[in-house]
Amino acid sequence: MAVKVSSGTSNSSEFVLSGIRFPVTIQAGQSASFTVTFAPNSSGTANAQLTFVSDASNSPTIESLTGTGTAAPQHWVDLTWSGSQGAVAYNVYRKFPADANYSQIDSGEVATAYTDDNVAAGKTYDYVVTALDANNMESGYSNRAEVTVPSP
Repeated sequence: MAVKVSSGTSNSSEFVLSGIRFPVTIQAGQSASFTVTFAPNSSGTANAQLTFVSDASNSPTIESLTGTGTAAPQHWVDLTWSGSQGAVAYNVYRKFPADANYSQIDSGEVATAYTDDNVAAGKTYDYVVTALDANNMESGYSNRAEVTVPSP
């Protein structure tokens, strides 16, 4: 007798079910393949349940999942620059190389360093800095720094 499986879900974002489309009918003596990908949010062990709903009398079928791993690395870009004479603060700007205009990502900081922790693996970013004087007049852009964030 065939079984019609109407859905399959994981109760955790760390375990992702793929490679199967629902509903699926599985004939007696046959099987269906699928993939469960484990992508840990933090290092250590994670547990979850995979639930399949079907027209079988013992539905739903629940499978326990356990994974042990290390979360993908968090990426950041550390920027430092030499101070400008007369500067009282600095603005930091960023853009993708193909973009025409920079967007300000930090403003009015006295420090000559900035950490951008809002970057994505495998992406390239261009950075420039401007100086502000005591009258809040902003300089032109500094030399451009191009940074490619590594892929995990």
